Amino acid sequence: MSEDQTPTGLYRPQDARESCGFGLIAHLEGEASHALVETACQALTRMTHRGAVDADGKTGDGCGVLMSLPTEFFRAVAAEQGMWLDQQFAVGMVFLGQDPEVAQRSREILEKHVRNETLSVAGWREVPVDQSVLGTVAAQSLPRIEQVFINAPFGWGAHDIERRLFVARRLASAENARAEQPDSAFHVATLSNMVTVYKGLVMPGNLSQFFPDLSDKRLASHICLFHQRFSTNTLPEWKYAQPFRFLAHNGEINTIAGNRSWSEARTPKFATPLLPDLQSIRPLVNQEGSDSSSLDKMLELFLAGGMDVFRAMRILIPPAWQAEPDMSPDLKAFYEFNSQHVEPWDGPAGIVMTNGTIAACNLDRNGLRPARYVITDNQWVTLASEVGVWDYEESRSEEH
Repeated sequence: MSEDQTPTGLYRPQDARESCGFGLIAHLEGEASHALVETACQALTRMTHRGAVDADGKTGDGCGVLMSLPTEFFRAVAAEQGMWLDQQFAVGMVFLGQDPEVAQRSREILEKHVRNETLSVAGWREVPVDQSVLGTVAAQSLPRIEQVFINAPFGWGAHDIERRLFVARRLASAENARAEQPDSAFHVATLSNMVTVYKGLVMPGNLSQFFPDLSDKRLASHICLFHQRFSTNTLPEWKYAQPFRFLAHNGEINTIAGNRSWSEARTPKFATPLLPDLQSIRPLVNQEGSDSSSLDKMLELFLAGGMDVFRAMRILIPPAWQAEPDMSPDLKAFYEFNSQHVEPWDGPAGIVMTNGTIAACNLDRNGLRPARYVITDNQWVTLASEVGVWDYEESRSEEH
């Protein structure tokens, strides 16, 4: 054993692992580009070691990229499909069953609830995919992947649209589950006028090949989250690939059973005039499956209720404020007040998140899932679970 591998106590540096890889790249001034998306995909490839791979050598635990909605790209591809998009529109990334009849039934359910929210469906687009890069296991469970384009009434604000899409998606998912269609595979990965996601059970290096959209020069974004999953509390499934609708998460929520139970117990007390029909979409948080998906749903609920992303995440994953002598009294009072209403979602966690406008990162109270960031001279901020996710000259670094 070399000197740098000498264990200190019970810690062995050569055995250190932090499971999932996560990160984000964003332009500080909000300038969208395809180069940023391309670099995020390259950064994801650098995190291949952070996930597992099936015996077929090509099926991963799941990876993906979440980005601010590339509106010009979607306008272009919608026009190619003969669709007209209004000034305000949204796009859904939807997983459907491979059986045509089952898929059509799922489309009809989603369209019905979209119309009930006074929105209109402009059309559907089959997302181009290259199945040759899939492993046997991934191919066997491959859903039909489509995008639904939705027009919103003139004058609606982005968050107003987002709330109605939130309700439509939840009701459609519930009805689809009650329908008990065989091989449904129905899952709405994103349904938003602010963000979209491309994800699946592919190896990180193959994501751009599997989704040719990601290589299209017209696709541009100023924020891109990326995640390579290492399955812990759930088996790999297409729907559990990250990022989720607003965040990507590395770690475990050790308090997940209590968090889910308390969310259900407190559901009758959740109320906001922005969501008058909130109680109709119970349960607000899934009671099984991925802990990360439950956290994402709780964050989504807070955002739909009008809370900003910073306040929401500080309530869900607060620091160890109780014994912090240097914390301001006002901030400590904020945490103390909110601790009476929401229990911390606690455990080793590194999280990146975006609502399409803001990009942010949050760590657990003990910093057990650390992250590093750098700002380069092209005004990109790169934050990831490790350094070296893309190549740049050190002289280009402005801050790290």
